[in-house]
Amino acid sequence: MILPCPATRPSISTSIRLIAPPLLLLIPALAITPMTHAKIVTEAVPYSHGDVQLEGFIAYDDALSGRRPGVLIVHEWWGCNDFAKERARRLAELGYVAMALDMYGKGVITSDPAKAGELAGQFKNDAKLWTERARAGFDQLARHSRVDPQRIAAIGFCFGGSTVLRLAYSGTPLAGAVSFHGGLFPPEPDATGKIKARILILHGAADTLVPDAQVAATQDGLRASGADWQIISYGGAKHSFTNPASTGLKMDGVGYDERTDKRSWQHMRAFFDEILGSAVR
Repeated sequence: MILPCPATRPSISTSIRLIAPPLLLLIPALAITPMTHAKIVTEAVPYSHGDVQLEGFIAYDDALSGRRPGVLIVHEWWGCNDFAKERARRLAELGYVAMALDMYGKGVITSDPAKAGELAGQFKNDAKLWTERARAGFDQLARHSRVDPQRIAAIGFCFGGSTVLRLAYSGTPLAGAVSFHGGLFPPEPDATGKIKARILILHGAADTLVPDAQVAATQDGLRASGADWQIISYGGAKHSFTNPASTGLKMDGVGYDERTDKRSWQHMRAFFDEILGSAVR
């Protein structure tokens, strides 16, 4: 399914006077000791899938040492734009190494719904291409020197939400997959026992682009697959409820919802604490 898509001061005692001089001697040393400050580093990530040159965007906190959990981000049908990159930065601030992948090709983004539909539509009837293009992004993140390849989750928005479901259904070794207002579809019958990722679907109950029948069919398919899954449905929330720009599209069933944006992000964070281990922030 391809869909469109911030004191009280103590008195001085004799004992305190005796120890005061040594403490005072330490003050100059403390004053010149450099403080370690977190810095979010962002980098363009060139990679490829077949003959298609792609460019992702990675963000991480350079004050954190050792391998960290990774989070793959799949953009809306507009391409790897500023919205996807901003979510990568937010995840980096939480302590994850976050990479916004590129499904279309280096520099290919649009604000035209017709063009976006064309770009996303190339995957609609080609599940193999869809999965393999997304898997190229996963593999790139898993190779990063700061990432623990055993602790990678994926999140996606609209078209990206559908994409992370496609990745999860394929058996990609994700710890978890989170779909934000994505198009929904059940796993194929041969996915039974193959899905490794735990799945969290965050759905707007007023999303008319994803009718109740699709939600029900997805639940039935996930139930039959034996996967670990959950769906949270937000009352009054429409399609693309996380993106402030979506209201300007003036499309039925599409619009930003600040409350649901915040709630869904918190639900994702709780899910990540469970499947990836508590982040440092």
